[in-house]
Amino acid sequence: MKKILMIEVSPRGKDSASRSVADTLAVRLTGLYPSAELIRRDLAAAHLPHLDDITLRAISTKDPAEAARLKDAARQSDQLTDELLESDLLVIATPMWNFGIPSALKAWIDLVVRPGRTFQYSGGGVVGLAKDKKAILVLASGGVFSEGPWKSWDFVEPYLRQILGFIGIVDVQTVRAEGMNLPWLAAEVVPTASRAVEKLAL
Repeated sequence: MKKILMIEVSPRGKDSASRSVADTLAVRLTGLYPSAELIRRDLAAAHLPHLDDITLRAISTKDPAEAARLKDAARQSDQLTDELLESDLLVIATPMWNFGIPSALKAWIDLVVRPGRTFQYSGGGVVGLAKDKKAILVLASGGVFSEGPWKSWDFVEPYLRQILGFIGIVDVQTVRAEGMNLPWLAAEVVPTASRAVEKLAL
């Protein structure tokens, strides 16, 4: 493994469960792959823009002349997409907000899920171009969504697995830090999730 890309989303800093578990994962990964480059991209600090008309046209046009004219508008998307494509392992550490992903993570996804770069249409449908990569999802939530009555309210893991599969990343493992808002579970959430990190197939 040569390059690991870790996307961190929570703005809560040291109080973030997803970041705490991601720290544990980073320690294990650097121990296993000491020569690998670990890139930790903090979306809470980066403030990525949401797609506007110019950026959308810049990253989706098939016209070489227009692509050249809009090159500056595509620069950030190009950088993030290159970063993803050059990585062997993608880690996404995110909280669940209102049963879905934070808009900062959606902004990153919209900048890297690009026709001709990370997927392409073919006669048989869609072909993912970000193949031969692995992904780990570190998901934090106030409630328990992996099982029980709230499972159908989880729009985080199903969506992330779907969009990653769309671009060709199908080897996906999940670690959950769930129950942060439940008094009888809260104290054990991060320790339990951190122990789960040790069981990941890396």
